[in-house]
Amino acid sequence: MKTISANEKLDAIIASVEKSGIKAAKLIENLKDLRELALKEQDPLVVKVLRLTYEFIEENKVFDVQAQYEEDEEGNEYPIEIEDKDNLLYLLNLLKNAEHKINREEIKDYRTSLKLELY
Repeated sequence: MKTISANEKLDAIIASVEKSGIKAAKLIENLKDLRELALKEQDPLVVKVLRLTYEFIEENKVFDVQAQYEEDEEGNEYPIEIEDKDNLLYLLNLLKNAEHKINREEIKDYRTSLKLELY
């Protein structure tokens, strides 16, 4: 996120999820508001992943998206087991610095996984 207001909104969402998890009050509404700020920042990847995130949470009441993997010595990838709350917090923290190359790649992984789960 680029603007101060967007980062403040994102920080508030992170604090809410840290305290109450996926069941945080107004989580969907807050993610929609954050998406509107991302639209103003003109970052289509962040806009898309935020929309997919709140749609996934609305539909499933969890955030069990498999977007993080670890690699063994032979190059095989294995999904990392992670709780819903920590998974969402990880994604939200990636969005804080969405312009960073590695963060962008991971955000794209979330986008791909969310699309596969939803559609």
